[in-house]
Amino acid sequence: MSSAFIADAHCDTLMLLTGDRPAAKSLCEPMPGHMDLPRLLEARVGLQFFALFTIPSHDAGANLRRILEMITQFHRSAAESEGRLRPVLTASDVDPREGTVGGLLAIEGLSAIGGSVEVLEALHRLGVRSAMLTWNERNDLADGALEQTSGGGLSSGGRRIVQAMQRLNMVLDVSHLGEQGFWSLLEASEGPFIASHSNARAVHDHPRNLRDEQLKALKARGGVVGMNFYTQFLVPEEPATLDDLLRHIRYIADLIGPEYIGLGSDFDGISAWPEGLGGVQDYGNLRSALTAAGFSDVESEGILGGNLRRVLRKVLA
Repeated sequence: MSSAFIADAHCDTLMLLTGDRPAAKSLCEPMPGHMDLPRLLEARVGLQFFALFTIPSHDAGANLRRILEMITQFHRSAAESEGRLRPVLTASDVDPREGTVGGLLAIEGLSAIGGSVEVLEALHRLGVRSAMLTWNERNDLADGALEQTSGGGLSSGGRRIVQAMQRLNMVLDVSHLGEQGFWSLLEASEGPFIASHSNARAVHDHPRNLRDEQLKALKARGGVVGMNFYTQFLVPEEPATLDDLLRHIRYIADLIGPEYIGLGSDFDGISAWPEGLGGVQDYGNLRSALTAAGFSDVESEGILGGNLRRVLRKVLA
């Protein structure tokens, strides 16, 4: 278990490298938040999704520039790392390599592309391999998870983007997508998908969490739901503990099986987290908690990273 492959389907760390006052110049140097490359290597994280997030209400052109800046910072960091940070582009890049971290670029909400398949293809050429159609609110592709009044699913443009992502072997991510959009995406797609950073709505009734029917549909497609560490998605009132996170994991495992669970920490994008999970350096605490909760070594290894790796090897093939 100490050498288990760890994979995390969501962090916002690249935001710390851009803007008017970046917190650091590179992922290779110590950073003030939840992670940096030295800590990822020390924690034996084999695969890390790096979100490309911009605020949808801002100018689309400015948001696209910000996305390009984050992509550039990622590739600069990879070059500076001398091979310790590897861009994940194909299925073979998902396999663990000693002393390295695979980094996968993922767009958190596609508002900035203006519904353009050509812009999506350009971002794919720059290394983007996963995307969510929306953030919390509605855009021209679909309704977000916090848009509860319209009951809208995917627009025709949203369906075109889903089809393009499938053609490009990109990972479809339903976190932040509204409920009807979730079902519309399933109708418009085939194969596995992920919910990169979402929890169980039956455990805590928050609109960013998934209902039982959604979790069962994710299982039917062979996907993975990444457990989000944000306390607001874990419990009605802060603080939260590792036991609260384990409550979501146990519920989903009992409902659909542990082989469909992964990690989606939301590190560097959250303001509160469970006690004992203050950064990637604390993954050993999560390992111990899984064992104490009765998960076998095989089940724990899957949750920590093996299950997400299985999906990526299939989708990126």
